[in-house]
Amino acid sequence: IVFRTFDEEINDEKNINVTVLINPKIFKVSEKTENEWEGCLSIPGMLGLVKRYSEIKYEGLDINGKIISKKVAGLHARVVQHECDHLDGILYPMRMRNLGSLIFESELPKLIKSAQKNNEK
Repeated sequence: IVFRTFDEEINDEKNINVTVLINPKIFKVSEKTENEWEGCLSIPGMLGLVKRYSEIKYEGLDINGKIISKKVAGLHARVVQHECDHLDGILYPMRMRNLGSLIFESELPKLIKSAQKNNEK
């Protein structure tokens, strides 16, 4: 798989890291999960609420055959799980608990605004 991440700790979206991970293996670090919105170039213009492990460890080889082993959390963990799913022929809607949360990207700002109004009450 090939994936891009940025350093979430310093929230620097300009410093993007590209990783090539050959023969990846994923291990959950805990049972903790998070529901977050995901999109995919395989299903353009759509988003879905997907439950994934919050923290994982992954291993594999880089493009030079050197071993890569990392423990990651947050968006980085989600991206690796999402991309590894593709190797097994799985797209994110297949991970969704409720297909009613499959939406067009254009609907997300409206949902966020509605949720914010409900939280203010």
